Amino acid sequence: MAEDLTRFLAAYDAVLDRWPVTVDRLELTSAYGTTRVTACGPSDGEPLVLLHGGGATSAVWFANAAELSRTRRVYAVDRIGEAGRSRCGDRPIRTADDLLDWLDGVLDGLGLDRADLCGHSYGGWIALSFALRTPRRVRRLALLDPTQCFAGFSPGYLLRALPVLIRPTARRARALLAWETRGAETDPAWLDLYGLAAEFPRTKIVTGSRPGPRRLRDSATPALVLLAGESRAHDVRRVEAAARRCLPHAETAVLPGVSHHGLPFTRAAALNKALLDFLDRP
Repeated sequence: MAEDLTRFLAAYDAVLDRWPVTVDRLELTSAYGTTRVTACGPSDGEPLVLLHGGGATSAVWFANAAELSRTRRVYAVDRIGEAGRSRCGDRPIRTADDLLDWLDGVLDGLGLDRADLCGHSYGGWIALSFALRTPRRVRRLALLDPTQCFAGFSPGYLLRALPVLIRPTARRARALLAWETRGAETDPAWLDLYGLAAEFPRTKIVTGSRPGPRRLRDSATPALVLLAGESRAHDVRRVEAAARRCLPHAETAVLPGVSHHGLPFTRAAALNKALLDFLDRP
């Protein structure tokens, strides 16, 4: 077990060390534990908090950090209880409210009254849930192929993901990734990290219900829902239609040729441009 953890942390650091920008490694303490945040960009830049997908770790933003941090102060967060360098404390995160309280504390620890939030996949569900609960703290909200926000998972994806959920191994995690991305080329260092992350000691993932239409319609937070055109996690057309219906003020767009898991780093230039075009508006 200790050897596996050592291998994981070495792979994690190897990916972060390749980020093409100078980073600050921050550790924020709370009753929930210690949260690792990788920060980059000008200290006076508009703050942007990045929330990774399940099992991806904050290192997944390796293709986005340089461009996003050119004018913004970027904070890539490792969630407590998942693979990464965050560490659980005395108080476990058991409920969705605990999870959102933890994120509230992360913003406090960073000294941010308000920030832009960008979440991918499960991170998108967390970002949306937080924006609905605490809208005063979110300036703009970007959701990257978010899961369980506007529609459920596709049956085919759940069937393929089941072995990873029941007994996660590096081989099973990579097999799911290869199927969902249709074998698209992936950065080898991050692919190694993703496999090792599946075997990382973790707590039970906290989930909650899908936000109801009325709560979504009442939201006034400017939002972008950017979907992966080749996503196999859900029906993209159904997700986009529901997002347009339930968040009438939000923008939606589909990035073609990109899978759900590959969204952060496949066609990264197009993703970064779409994000910055949205976030840079007054």
